[in-house]
Amino acid sequence: MKIIDITRPLSDKTVSYPGDIPPNFTQRDQGLYLISDLYMNSHSGTHIDAPVHYLKTGNTIDTLPLSNLIGRCRVIDVSDAGKVIDTGHLAGKIENTERIILKTKFSREDRFLEHYPSITLEAARYLTKCHIRCIGIDSFSIEAFVCDGSVHRELLGHGCIIIELLDLSDVDAGDYDLVALPLRLAGLDGAPARVVLIQKEGE
Repeated sequence: MKIIDITRPLSDKTVSYPGDIPPNFTQRDQGLYLISDLYMNSHSGTHIDAPVHYLKTGNTIDTLPLSNLIGRCRVIDVSDAGKVIDTGHLAGKIENTERIILKTKFSREDRFLEHYPSITLEAARYLTKCHIRCIGIDSFSIEAFVCDGSVHRELLGHGCIIIELLDLSDVDAGDYDLVALPLRLAGLDGAPARVVLIQKEGE
């Protein structure tokens, strides 16, 4: 099998959302060993949103059902959609799957762009109607920069967990096994995560 790491490296060079604290790591030599102090927010780098992030109630990141984040998933290439991913870009592509990952033109970007690709509220409603349990995207957010939070609330309110800022630059569209594990930060709204796709031989 082939394991594809779709996590962005997390460092002080990791691109940050406006208003967020950029990650800062300080390493100290303690003689017998090295140890590092980490300073960042819960949505730094590749990360997972818990329902409480936008709903202010419900599951926190440490109580998410991991079954949403582990299992078969489908990578859908929507690079031609530009900055707006609507229902038409998804229709006919999500049958027989519960987890999807959207590959946009953003994967190779290393700076903030206000017009990053995101999905519409109508697309979010379509996904929840189809009982999608997890959605990932390679841009900053599943929702547009100028927004009212309705896309997040639609998805998270229907049990669809969100993964953001993936690196899909070397991933082809198709079906894979997904493993997405957030740090188990008690009571928090989100956490950085290590996310991998597994491609079995012959797929």
